[in-house]
Amino acid sequence: MIEENLGETLRALREQRGVSLRTLAARTEFSPSFLSQIENGQCSPSLSSMERIAKALGVTLWQFFRGAEPTKAQLVRSDERSHLTLEWSRAEIEGLGFLGDGSQFQAVLVRIKPGGISGKHTTSSINDEFAFILEGQLILTLEEGEQVVRKSDSVTIPAGAPRQWRNETNGVAQILIVSVKLPA
Repeated sequence: MIEENLGETLRALREQRGVSLRTLAARTEFSPSFLSQIENGQCSPSLSSMERIAKALGVTLWQFFRGAEPTKAQLVRSDERSHLTLEWSRAEIEGLGFLGDGSQFQAVLVRIKPGGISGKHTTSSINDEFAFILEGQLILTLEEGEQVVRKSDSVTIPAGAPRQWRNETNGVAQILIVSVKLPA
């Protein structure tokens, strides 16, 4: 399971890119100690922390699930999805699709439990995102303020726009997020 290998995957992606813990810490504004704790499986980062780490390494969240693979068509069976549990955020992420190491396309299913939050502060993605609420209700914080989003609502968020997801209900909320970095 990915939650058991998150630290190993982070270390491998960091080392593949020749990035030291101190350099990654400077890029993410996290302490080297915090990053080391993640790599050693001693703490659970938030969803926004994982996004900051991925952004600093120039990878997508999906690469934490799959590592670097060549671009090819990919069938992901529902019972074979990579799964990541982020205890701090009270969230789970399932990888739905990824095109390979050079691609910035990814599709994920995010489940946010009651009381869950994507991170302490708003954070931005390196990709444009399309989010579709499959179940439940969330509070989405954007630069313009807070919006309540409900089942069947959708939102598009441009790359670099800060956002935060928060579940203040008694039920689980599910979001399908498809993101892609378009060529400049």
